[in-house]
Amino acid sequence: MSSLLDQSVLTGLAERLVEAARKAGADAADAIAVRSISQSVEIRDGAVEESERSEGDDLGLRVFLGKRQAVVSTNDLRGDGVQALAERAVAMARVAPEDLFTGLADPALLAKNVPDLDLIDPDLPQVERLEELARHAEAAALDVQGVTKSGGASASAGIGGMVLVTSHGFNGAYLASRYGISMTAIAGEGTAMERDYDYSSTLHAADLDKPEKVGKTAGQRAVERLNPLKAATGKVPVVFDRRVAGSLVGSLASAVNGAAIARKTSFLMQKLGQQVFAKGIRIVDDPLRRRGQRSRPFDAEGVAGRKLALVDDGVVMTWLLDCATARELGKETTGHASRGVSSSPSPSATNLYLESGDATPDALIADIERGFYVTDLIGSGSNIVTGDYSRGASGFWIERGRRTYPVSEVTIAGHLSDMFRTLTPANDLEFRYGTNAPTVRIEGLTVAGR
Repeated sequence: MSSLLDQSVLTGLAERLVEAARKAGADAADAIAVRSISQSVEIRDGAVEESERSEGDDLGLRVFLGKRQAVVSTNDLRGDGVQALAERAVAMARVAPEDLFTGLADPALLAKNVPDLDLIDPDLPQVERLEELARHAEAAALDVQGVTKSGGASASAGIGGMVLVTSHGFNGAYLASRYGISMTAIAGEGTAMERDYDYSSTLHAADLDKPEKVGKTAGQRAVERLNPLKAATGKVPVVFDRRVAGSLVGSLASAVNGAAIARKTSFLMQKLGQQVFAKGIRIVDDPLRRRGQRSRPFDAEGVAGRKLALVDDGVVMTWLLDCATARELGKETTGHASRGVSSSPSPSATNLYLESGDATPDALIADIERGFYVTDLIGSGSNIVTGDYSRGASGFWIERGRRTYPVSEVTIAGHLSDMFRTLTPANDLEFRYGTNAPTVRIEGLTVAGR
């Protein structure tokens, strides 16, 4: 295991790539190395359906000639092809079109120290232990009265990380582990069957939910969905359970992504510094949260991470920017560059969340005479160019302030501007995913049912 945690060989190769690129004629260069180790098992009816293990290291080199750039990648880590790879990248850059905004990050913005974010739990379990976890989750689901079949249980573990070396002096590396358990349960018989799921994903094995809890929750959710009805079409308050409410925050992140702003493909492109949500609403991105699902000490350009409010007191405060989009928009990078080995950087959120409100989820629905409580969303119907929103959904009908019968095969629709403006968060925020939100209430969405 210690060899998997040792990135010195990758660091050495990245350093050699950058040096070779400069010798081949590049004005500047950076090299990225990505490590990935994963193992997983899938169980159905107590038997192993699939067991996988993969390990891989990949290298990417980006070179600059003036305002021209090129990116090449390889998984050949023998080291004897470094010079040829660098020469190929420089040759590609010579014939690439000019990009006025490309280039390495400002040295003043680079991470000087790498904080300890407690991202790595190095003790990957044996495959037998993963099988045991998955079997416990499946058994707990099948013990729930009304559950008739297993949709499958899985358990996984892995380690991933990156090395970044630049020609202007940055040299950094980090690793993060990942552990997961999931279960899908099926309730009912024949054409009246319903399915639902639960899962737990953490960076440290000790933080995982017990497999029995994951399985039981999946089973209970599937049973609750039996005998659904269709809702009557109309405009009503819609409450998003916290397991799906993060999708609204994700829509906001897409709309304030610097790439979309630069391309003029966001309905929020004129809203910087303006009130978009109600007062008191705060949406934060924090790459430095300890044990966060997407935490990292620096971004894919070596820029230091920092906690950032995208929305504060309802006002859009900033775009998500990497260096290129920041230059294009006349701003400074926010340190949100993301990159694979075969691509140039682009902006991406890290640990994104909507801060809690004051009301409990029950209080949030207490005054709703007729409404819809969403527990599952289908498809991707959020158009950040126009702001139009339309998605398939299922959940529970609300009557006189209480969740009542299950509802399925309905569509909810509105406009993101109106949804953001009327959004009210509950006080039940949990950090379970990369993007998190408490239960939220939206006013006046169209529910299309029977």
